[in-house]
Amino acid sequence: MNKKRGIYEHGFDVHYLNKYSSLLALGNGYLGIRGTHEEDYTGQTRGMYVAGVYNKATANEPSELVNLPDITGIVIEIDGQPFSLLDGEVLSYERSLQFETGELRREVVWKSKTGARYELLLQRFVAKHDLHVIASKLTLISLDQPAAVKIVTGINAQQTNFGKQHLIEESVRVFNEEIIQGVYKTTESGVTVAVGSSFHIPEHSKKTFSAKNRQLLAAISQEVAKDEPFVFEKLSTVYTSHECDRPETVSLEAVQAIALQQYEDLLKRSAAAWKEFWEQKRIIITSTDEFDQTAMDFALYHMEIMTPAHDDRFSIGAKGLTGEGYKGHVFWDTEIFLAPFHLYTEPETAKKLLLYRYKHLREAQEKAVQNGYQGALFPWESAFTGKEETPEYAAINIRTGTRQKVASALAEHHIVADIAFAVVQYYENTIDEEFMKNEGLALLKETARFWISRTVDEGERLSIHDVIGPDEYTEHINNNAYTNYMAYYNVEQALYFMEQYGDVDSSIIEQGRDFLKRLYLQKPNDEMIIPQDDTFLTKPAIDLTPYKQKQGSQAILLDYSRQEVNEMQILKQADLVMLLYLFPDSFSNEVVMKNLFYYEDHTIHDSSLSKAIHAIVAARCDDDEAAYRFFQEACLIDLGPNPHSSDEGLHAASLGAIWLAAMFGFANLKIGLDRLALDPKLPENWTELKFPLTYQGRTLEFKLTKQVCEITKLSGPELEININGDIFKLCDRLEVPMTN
Repeated sequence: MNKKRGIYEHGFDVHYLNKYSSLLALGNGYLGIRGTHEEDYTGQTRGMYVAGVYNKATANEPSELVNLPDITGIVIEIDGQPFSLLDGEVLSYERSLQFETGELRREVVWKSKTGARYELLLQRFVAKHDLHVIASKLTLISLDQPAAVKIVTGINAQQTNFGKQHLIEESVRVFNEEIIQGVYKTTESGVTVAVGSSFHIPEHSKKTFSAKNRQLLAAISQEVAKDEPFVFEKLSTVYTSHECDRPETVSLEAVQAIALQQYEDLLKRSAAAWKEFWEQKRIIITSTDEFDQTAMDFALYHMEIMTPAHDDRFSIGAKGLTGEGYKGHVFWDTEIFLAPFHLYTEPETAKKLLLYRYKHLREAQEKAVQNGYQGALFPWESAFTGKEETPEYAAINIRTGTRQKVASALAEHHIVADIAFAVVQYYENTIDEEFMKNEGLALLKETARFWISRTVDEGERLSIHDVIGPDEYTEHINNNAYTNYMAYYNVEQALYFMEQYGDVDSSIIEQGRDFLKRLYLQKPNDEMIIPQDDTFLTKPAIDLTPYKQKQGSQAILLDYSRQEVNEMQILKQADLVMLLYLFPDSFSNEVVMKNLFYYEDHTIHDSSLSKAIHAIVAARCDDDEAAYRFFQEACLIDLGPNPHSSDEGLHAASLGAIWLAAMFGFANLKIGLDRLALDPKLPENWTELKFPLTYQGRTLEFKLTKQVCEITKLSGPELEININGDIFKLCDRLEVPMTN
């Protein structure tokens, strides 16, 4: 019998505790719960997070996504012996995250120190059909003898963000000896969070409640016969003041309602919602390596559970809702790496992510003024308020005792153009005139106004000085090619849409035309290499082979200071290659190929954002071997063997880039206002690639092989599509032979 699709852990290893807690995380976009074990282990980081619930520990610190009270922990005691995989003997063990149902399962046969064997099945899910519901179930069987079972569980508000306490305990209650509830408020942002739980316990069990040291607990005791299952269910709800005025009342009523249901009933409803998701959005890869499909399913699952599609006041953090890395902040990752998945499968979600930016346009304008610019300067890191949340300083250098200043908020301004790029991309795929006339045009105008004010007039040309491009090992340089080209596109599109909608704001139009006429854009040199910035090609190069072998670890910073790295041809991640990816028609194939290989030779790939972008451009250059290798290495960023690669949460942008690689690399799609084109570049060991696509009100389904391209239009009007350079009309179904 084939195993169900999912992520499997076949043995318990304390070194992988937090990695698997991230990999096996559950969620639904509203809340996320780390896939920790029910029992405690030293170093295990529990976590429950709700989108938009941020708080400052002190006035001078950035906001961070609050680690909320834990409801997953269970102390299990059998015949007086605490259940722990570090004691006794583990006779069998398997833990899995089931993609099809969104359920986390752990099956263990454990022998205690006394020699008695016990079988445990632990199940858990976060409901997809109801954003506020979490359910868990424990089934325990004593295999050798009668046993005394005791479990203790409840609501544990001892949780912190790496030691920082963000919640005040407002009330803890037991209602009718059936339901427990804890109500908490964040110390600075003032968000109320209500958590409630009800229990289904075996008949004749003994149940007691207690509250102490920020814990509200229920203890259940039961004598069980040999081979008689002890079954315990815990059904919980979470509500906050972000979505209702009295979350404590709403939460209690919701718990009372679900208390009438069983775990399996709720799971069935949640699984039905997951089934609908997979039917509508799954990419199916037929490959000689099953890992390719697993990695793609993993990426789609986690993009779905990290996206707050329910509320346009929130966006996607760099770790989603799987951990506290980057304090839960929102970066350019959302617009460039994550929004496209939603745009081309469910455009309304992509629109909400843009509305998050629009709702904080005022804060971006304030930041521009504070930095001496006009227009809107969006923060490099943002949270609920839309203000800049980038920490001012990095960690302390333990040898010098000094802190290094973080330059991203001061100079990594390409995020402004990244947001504008996403606005245009959204419009071109939806023709949403109402959005573009209002929110879209406002974003384009204010971002364009920023770039116009950001330039330095050098007489014949305008330059953009003192920036950081996508490559964060190259700081404070002038005329970063990615930044300049993106700024040009930003202003160009602002002027275009102003003309389309009759906007005659002369303060932008006149200066914008001058900007487009004089902005310096790096061009290929005699060797056809596009300079990454004004000075990069003049810097010395070193052999990066040993550092490439340790990519992702920033090992080069053990041998060189950041200043020394800044003065050499060393890239942390794709920079110029990002430009080639986003603007596939701006340079000749020969220029693209030469730049891909030149810059890859100087790139360590210490950033999780890098590999998949190289995969896309390599596929377009017909370097099948390199494209597929980069793709698989990108998939291994979270799923690889490194035991600590994902301790503080998954790499959200990397997951988005896995989807991008399949769509814009191997399917080689090009999507614009007036065209939908593809020129497939399937890897050698892929025999078929199937995927859905939403394009300008149409729902399409693609099936690509080495021999044929099949496209089915499931809804919407007919359209013309470019396949390998030839134009075809798609009415209902199209089948085009592939030629070499």
